[in-house]
Amino acid sequence: MKNISAKTLTNLQWPAILSALAARAKTDLGRGLAERRPFLTERAAIEEELAKVGELAALASEQGVGLPSWGVRDLSGPLERAAKGGVLEPPELLGAAAVLHALLQVRDFVEERQRALPRAWNVAQRIAEVGRLASRLERAFDASGQLADHASPELGSLRDRLRGLHRSLKNKVEALLRDENFTPLLQEHYFTLRNDRYVLPVLASARSQVPGIVHNASQSGQTLFIEPQVLVGMGNELAIAQSLVLEEERRILGELSGALGREEPLIRESLEAAALLDATEAAARLGLELDCTAPRVVEAGAPFRLIAMRHPILSLQGKSVVPNDTGLAEGEAVLVISGPNAGGKTVSLTGVGLCALMLRSGLPVPCAEGSTLPLFDSLETAIGDDQDMSKDLSTFSAHLKSLKEIGLSAGPGALILVDEIAADTDPREGAAIALAVLESYTAAGARSLVTTHLEELKAIALTDAHYVNARVGFDPVRMAPTYKLQLGMAGSSSAIEVARRMGLPPALCDRAQQLLDVRTGPLGRALAKLEEQRRETELAQEEARRAKAETERRAAELESARAAVRERERAIEAEARAELLEEIEAQRREVAKLLAELQARPSARAAVEAQERLAKVREEEQRRLAKQQTEATAGAERAPEGTPFKKGMRVRLAGLGDATLLELEGDEAVVMAGAMKLRRKLSELTPLKGTPRPTGGLAAPPEERKRQRLLRAEQARGGALEGSVQRLDVRGMRAEEAMKAAETFLDRCYSEGCATALIQHGLGTGALRATIREWAQRSPYVGAVRAAPEESGGEGTTLIALKG
Repeated sequence: MKNISAKTLTNLQWPAILSALAARAKTDLGRGLAERRPFLTERAAIEEELAKVGELAALASEQGVGLPSWGVRDLSGPLERAAKGGVLEPPELLGAAAVLHALLQVRDFVEERQRALPRAWNVAQRIAEVGRLASRLERAFDASGQLADHASPELGSLRDRLRGLHRSLKNKVEALLRDENFTPLLQEHYFTLRNDRYVLPVLASARSQVPGIVHNASQSGQTLFIEPQVLVGMGNELAIAQSLVLEEERRILGELSGALGREEPLIRESLEAAALLDATEAAARLGLELDCTAPRVVEAGAPFRLIAMRHPILSLQGKSVVPNDTGLAEGEAVLVISGPNAGGKTVSLTGVGLCALMLRSGLPVPCAEGSTLPLFDSLETAIGDDQDMSKDLSTFSAHLKSLKEIGLSAGPGALILVDEIAADTDPREGAAIALAVLESYTAAGARSLVTTHLEELKAIALTDAHYVNARVGFDPVRMAPTYKLQLGMAGSSSAIEVARRMGLPPALCDRAQQLLDVRTGPLGRALAKLEEQRRETELAQEEARRAKAETERRAAELESARAAVRERERAIEAEARAELLEEIEAQRREVAKLLAELQARPSARAAVEAQERLAKVREEEQRRLAKQQTEATAGAERAPEGTPFKKGMRVRLAGLGDATLLELEGDEAVVMAGAMKLRRKLSELTPLKGTPRPTGGLAAPPEERKRQRLLRAEQARGGALEGSVQRLDVRGMRAEEAMKAAETFLDRCYSEGCATALIQHGLGTGALRATIREWAQRSPYVGAVRAAPEESGGEGTTLIALKG
């Protein structure tokens, strides 16, 4: 952000925001980036940063997880020394290995969630694949943090030799301690190490009797620590072996340090990426704590509105903050905030400034969804008392100096915040100065927010569209400010009420009120009238809100009652359907009984009797079905009376529901009900509105499909006995049902002495045709089987010649 001074940042307490941001980082690297968070200048960069923060905020709020960044720490010192050829100590190398593993954990975590975190993944990809190096470093050390024997083949061999020498020396020393001639020469019965050499505590008086090297003496001089001559040779070998081991260990440490140093650029890049992710997550955590959102970013001169804005510093302090709407509409350049002392005017002023700074740094702002905020090119403030006696500046003089400096940098895209503009002087002259200054800022293209108690400055908004009033409310009942900002209205200072609340003697407050009433001019009376009108408006709005809520409650109750009625209707319909199914099952059993009798007595008279009884059963059943269907379709969308039947229209089929009309043949029609083609009289069909929808066949419930198959079988069986034409229609039946009907049909034809018979099965897929013809060829009644002539149905009908 251009033209932003340290003074402005201090006035707005911006360092407190950065400190809060840094406190929410998990690593020192992330905290460092948070404390140095820059201001961005490009709209695209700001929106991208807001999106990054939003990704991690959504991850934390929706899944309750965060980046595993705790193990990431700065490796700058060890990396620099290793890159320059320095040898790192074991703790440094192990610490580097731990950091490398932590970096990989961060990368893996983001990679697993790259669909939800595409922007974070773009950053995490910068973390190098350093797993092999980390494992190499770890494997080189044992649990105690020292180089392990397997760090190199040479080290293991050298250490084995060293341990063998130690054992040999200990054995020789212990042999000396057991020697009865040698032990009287000792001060005490033990051995120890001095300068990595095995020594014995010998009496000083016996020095000449113990040849060897004196390595140390006690403070009293009574004891000499002597390496006996018999141990000197092996001690020399031990020293050489120790030297070789140390040399090999140093070589291995140098090799590991070199491997780390060669990867220094990649590791630094990885650390920077992890730090950036940590700082971004810190911004997300801060945004969640302050209930922030990403505003819509607009140009510097565009109108803006912050909805339910809360002061971030007060929120961080844990104080209860009253959210307020604020902003400037099209054509408005100056927001004049008035109201009582200690009422929150300065909080509103600095809150807007902090939101502008937070947006510029890519942070979400403490406002509600739907807020808009410009990218201000510069931000200038005149807040607080800049009095400086060393420079002979009074409060008013210092204030004027600040206004002058702001004017020098005011221009398009600037936001200017002035607290108590032109105060601390004569009110009339102060108001004139304030108006002149604000006019110059507006003429330069800047936007201004000011707080004031000056009546003339409040009144200018009534005559100049560039100015708009806002006031902080005051509750006359509690005699306290409400901290609620109300746009479009000027507020009274309520100084006398504030004085009462602060404990000024009541007599003084009453006298001040009397003097004010005498001196109150037209503006004061106008403001009082506006206040009264505002209260009346608020009461009316509250009454309207209550009425709306009552209307919504009644509407909800009505909808609930309607739902209950619909549920009851569905229950009644289900009960009726169940009763219908029971009746159909009873009729099915009766039909089965009649067919059994017919098969037992295949005579012409029995067939006629069975036909008459079946006709009666079917007539009764169809009557019941028609009645039930009429009740079920009551209120349905039937076509107007007299609507002609035509191909493709939607119809209601008695007993089977909705169907599609496929063909018209005189007073009959072929319809498609679900997966079945049926031939029905037009009198059985009811035209419906709308396009056809599947209601039968495979789309129907299992009980409905069962009922439809029973009806088709019974109707087909009955139809085979009607009239003098020996024809059986099995279209729409299953193979099993069709063969059973055909067997009964041929029994009757053969008993009556018929020469030929026709079975109409339709074309379809050809499966039913093949089944019928195969079955007919095996029948003892049949002499020949072939397709019927075209006039009798062609391939859709099978002609059967019966045996004589």
